Amino acid sequence: MSADADFAGVTAALHTYFDGLHHSDTGRLAQVFHPLAIYCCATEGPLLYRTMAEYFPIVEQRPSPASRGQGRRDRILSIEFAGPVTAFARVECAIAPRFFTDFLTLVRTDGRWQIMSKVFHFDVVEQGA
Repeated sequence: MSADADFAGVTAALHTYFDGLHHSDTGRLAQVFHPLAIYCCATEGPLLYRTMAEYFPIVEQRPSPASRGQGRRDRILSIEFAGPVTAFARVECAIAPRFFTDFLTLVRTDGRWQIMSKVFHFDVVEQGA
């Protein structure tokens, strides 16, 4: 693949990721998360660690930002490549009242880009802020 195709592939995966979060759609998220991916956060104290089998049911049970009429606040801040099959993305998104900064590592496997790890921080933002 060319560098342009790799960049486009990672960007497409990230947009599917944003769509999945905004709609609480684990079908979309399953398209971009590798089944063995990890989910980690230490913002609130002890390390929060989940597998996709633990994370997806939580997403399915929460009201989606779309269903609550929340506007989208997602954007790609950077994408870096460590080679033809390894990438890192820094992105931002919001699920009120939390505003997230996500560090996502991706690998190209089975012909597509997939997220292998999501390590994130969040800030709680007051409504109307």
